[in-house]
Amino acid sequence: QRQRLVSAIQQDVEAKISRQERANQEKIEELTGDLNKELERLETEKTERLEPVEARKSQGTTQATERAAAIEAQLKEVDGKVLDEDIMFEPSQTPIARKDDKVTPEARRLLIETVKEYIDRLEADTASEQEKVSAEYDSQIDKLRYEIQEKAQKIISESGGDTGQLQAQAESRIKKLESIKPRDTLSEMEFRELQDQAGRMFRAGMGAEAIRDLLRNISLDELSAQLRLETHSSSGQKRKKATKRLRVVESFRKSGNRPEWMIMTTLPVLPPDLRPMVQLDGGRFATSDLNDLYRRVINRNNRLKRLLELQAPEIIIRNEKRMLQEAVDSLIDNGRRGRPVSGSSNHKLKSLSDMLKGKQGRFRQNLLGKRVDYSGRSVIVVGPTLQLHQCGLPKKMALELFKPFVMRKLVEKGLAHNIKSAKRIVERVRPEVWDVLEDVIQDHPVLLNRAPTLHRLGIQAFEPVLIEGSAIQIHPLVCSAFNADFDGDQMAVHVPLSAAAKREAREQMLSVNNLLQPSNGDPIVAPTLDMVLGVYYLTTSRPGAKGEDKAFSDFDDAKLAYDMGVIDLQASIKLRVPAVLPSVDGETEEEPASQIVSTTMGRAIFNEAINNVLRTHGQEPLPYFNEVVDRAGLKRIVAALIRRYGNDDTAQVLDAIKRLGFRYATQSGTTIAISDITMPSEKDGILKSADDEVQRIERDYRRGLITDDERYNEVIEVWTKAKDQITKAVSGVLDPFGPVAMMAQSGAKGNIQQISQMSGMRGLMADPSGRIIELPIRSSFRDGLTVLEYFLSTHGARKGLADTAIRTADSGYLTRRLIDVSQNVIVYEEDCGTDSGIWINDLQDPARRDLRLAQLPGRLLAGDVIDEATGEVIAERNTIIDEHARDRIAAGREVPQLYLRSPLTCEARHGICQFCYGWHMGTRRLVAIGDAVGIVAAQSIGEPGTQLTMRTFHTGGVAGIDITSGLPRVEELFEARVPKGKAILAELDGVVELQRTEDSRIIKVVSRQTYRDEHDLPSGYRPAVEHGAWVEIGQPVALAHDEEATPVLARLTGSADVRKNKVTIISEEREEREYTVPASARLKVEDAQPVNAGDLLTEGSKDPEEVLRIQGRDAVQRYMIDEVQEVYRSQGVNINDKHIEVIARQMLRKLRVDQTGDTE
Repeated sequence: QRQRLVSAIQQDVEAKISRQERANQEKIEELTGDLNKELERLETEKTERLEPVEARKSQGTTQATERAAAIEAQLKEVDGKVLDEDIMFEPSQTPIARKDDKVTPEARRLLIETVKEYIDRLEADTASEQEKVSAEYDSQIDKLRYEIQEKAQKIISESGGDTGQLQAQAESRIKKLESIKPRDTLSEMEFRELQDQAGRMFRAGMGAEAIRDLLRNISLDELSAQLRLETHSSSGQKRKKATKRLRVVESFRKSGNRPEWMIMTTLPVLPPDLRPMVQLDGGRFATSDLNDLYRRVINRNNRLKRLLELQAPEIIIRNEKRMLQEAVDSLIDNGRRGRPVSGSSNHKLKSLSDMLKGKQGRFRQNLLGKRVDYSGRSVIVVGPTLQLHQCGLPKKMALELFKPFVMRKLVEKGLAHNIKSAKRIVERVRPEVWDVLEDVIQDHPVLLNRAPTLHRLGIQAFEPVLIEGSAIQIHPLVCSAFNADFDGDQMAVHVPLSAAAKREAREQMLSVNNLLQPSNGDPIVAPTLDMVLGVYYLTTSRPGAKGEDKAFSDFDDAKLAYDMGVIDLQASIKLRVPAVLPSVDGETEEEPASQIVSTTMGRAIFNEAINNVLRTHGQEPLPYFNEVVDRAGLKRIVAALIRRYGNDDTAQVLDAIKRLGFRYATQSGTTIAISDITMPSEKDGILKSADDEVQRIERDYRRGLITDDERYNEVIEVWTKAKDQITKAVSGVLDPFGPVAMMAQSGAKGNIQQISQMSGMRGLMADPSGRIIELPIRSSFRDGLTVLEYFLSTHGARKGLADTAIRTADSGYLTRRLIDVSQNVIVYEEDCGTDSGIWINDLQDPARRDLRLAQLPGRLLAGDVIDEATGEVIAERNTIIDEHARDRIAAGREVPQLYLRSPLTCEARHGICQFCYGWHMGTRRLVAIGDAVGIVAAQSIGEPGTQLTMRTFHTGGVAGIDITSGLPRVEELFEARVPKGKAILAELDGVVELQRTEDSRIIKVVSRQTYRDEHDLPSGYRPAVEHGAWVEIGQPVALAHDEEATPVLARLTGSADVRKNKVTIISEEREEREYTVPASARLKVEDAQPVNAGDLLTEGSKDPEEVLRIQGRDAVQRYMIDEVQEVYRSQGVNINDKHIEVIARQMLRKLRVDQTGDTE
């Protein structure tokens, strides 16, 4: 078919060309005829113009001849006589003989000459006139001939061009025909053109119909064989693509499906309940967007059916098919292809995909986030009188929540005959309902939740206490777990219904059982704000206070003196207190020992309050705590209490501390007024010297001594230094017992930076890109800001707000991804039996020692810990390290390294084992089987994510590399992306060689390895090589005197070192790697510096992929953990390593098969 079309096109072109040539010939002949006619006309005209000229000439000649004859006759008559008149030759007015002259033969001669002259002139004139006429006509004839020739030429050339064009067109058509192959895509124009030219040769279709036909023709077996061949023969990208395709093809073959079944010919319709139609008041209907989208599909489908029945023109049917396809596309995913279909009010219609995807979609909104019965929500207020395990529940809420329980109880107590009447009683809120409600809520915990629930402490259980009003009351100490404050936050209440749910709520979710953070094991219920301030005020010692240096025999004496106003709360006094000494053989001494301490009345009250609770619960009292208690001190006390006495007693002590804190915060009368903000007098001097310094820098810049970047950096440095000096001055003039200083020092609220902004100067601000604005804000809030300064500070303020919003979203998304990867890490067994673990090698490094020791509690040892100085075994394998064991390890004189069990090296087939994980940080007990430690890990990393900065530091223009920090850095690490500002790593151990060329720098790492092979010569052998000679493998290096004995052969290639009876071959293996360093990068190595594989050669972050390739799995895991911790620690967030280890384990859980072996 294709060949026939090609020859037809060629014949067509040839016929056209010959037709063209014939037409040209006819045109040229026509032109020649026209030319001949015109020539004849001109010839006639010329002849007509020349005839009178010729006539004039012959007439003149005749006249002259005749006159000459007459004169000659006259002359003959008068020959030799004297003339009585002139004889003239009239035609030329020439006198032949004058009057009175005698006629001589000379006169005749003159006549002949004159006549001849006259006739010659006449002929010349005639000839010139004839020439003129001829020339005129000849030029016209030439012009005509030329024009005709031009026209003929043009015809020929035009036809020649047409011929070329025809041939080119034919060739392109032939090429196009030959290039058509199955699965080609054509535009509408190309299709029409090809349809006209070769309609019978090919079949083209459009839309899913055509794709289904193509899929129907695929032979999966053939395609599979072809792709297998491709995966073996090709390389790189092609191979990758072929492998992907092969996977799909094999799935089709194995499952018995056919590719063409993947094209829908029938559209399933969503049940009507999920796309409802609601009648509005005015008789109109509101309908789901899906109905509109379905309607469009139905209308277009029906119209297409009708058009096909009517056998409408192809172009109309094609258009209708396209519209139907678009309607189906927008039903499935509106806006994915082309413009989204919009409804009446120009909003994008919600398609099936939109119904499912995202936070508001079917899955996350309705299936994973259901609304439940027996729940309510209300605003929260503080309940300072509650106990730690209680929450205040408004009566009307409680009645509604516990309605079914109340109804049952009413029936049980005989207050109602049946459920129906009980319901009526409850709905009418009869007085007896409240007593029943009180009964019902006894021993029935409720769950409180504050969104966003970032970690497991976002939902906790409490015993409800009925209160008046409409707001839920919560205990002030649990606020930090919920991250709640009382500026209008709301919380939701849920009622656990079954006995099992109640038991779980009480055992695992009750706030008393959740005193520690699961992320690091620190107390999360330590007092804050007012309570800290109260306790700090209580335990501070004020020199010169009333009753200083008085001594008291016991607490009661001192308390009496204080009540009588003899001593002040903060006066330094001497007091006898019981000494808590370790009991000998478990028996305490008869007379309790005591000691005299120099303390304050406040501290005595603080200690007494704590020990009083402990004594009431039959516990040993704590040793006397004789120091100022700030927020960190309280946290330490709480941690010690939990370790020593457990949760229940600690909760009671915490309530005592809470009461104490609130009481003395109130009693202290701490307030803040503008007069409390004291201004340092040195400020003006500091600012003036900074100004002078800045002017000097500007002068240097103008003189060209420094670059703009250096100027900027120096100016920033000057102002930073000035700000630090002012901050120092502020803390110098601050009254240490003033309210501002007390709030800051106690850790209740505020810090010296904020105080410095209030009374010193605000300092430098960053603009939205994070670059520091070099104009500082000189005023403090106490002075008030100028308009310009106020405007500058809006920069920083707005950036802060924008960052917070972005951070919250990003942090939430990070948590989701972490949970996704780690949700199936569950504790499945007690011990996986592995001998592996991770080494902690930097215990002796002073910079990291404290960090490493702090991370130890809660881990199990993978090997014995031995003090190398004494040989003593400090702790054995599989021991859990608690604080006591940790202190023993720290006290060991020489413990260079520890070998710990770790989630990274756990060999459990599924999930993880108890021993590799260790303690659950929230309970300080070995993690239980079935605990979802993966989710705890993800939440522990994600929850503080909101506190991380967003900033990508710009290094002030010194080096062009961004150092990513904060949340983006954590994301970068967990996604194993190539980091921004990636550093170059050494790939082998060796020595650095730096080379600088004009436009670049090159780092070479050269590794030299020397091997020595010594041959001791037996007696009777002599060396066969000279000293320093080059020797190849297998070459004889020593020969025996006896020729038949075997020679000594070289086992290495290298140079020979020959001694008397020894030949040593020295071989050096040299390997080198070259790295080109970009201009912006800063080097971290110097020339001739030795480096190890994996060391940084330039500044920046390592690429985890490269660390894995160069240093292996353990190194990349260690790197990940240290880097993530670096980010969190820089923000003061403490996370236990094991959480990051769980995520790192998941990141490295897959292996890539490098060799398939001989399996199918």
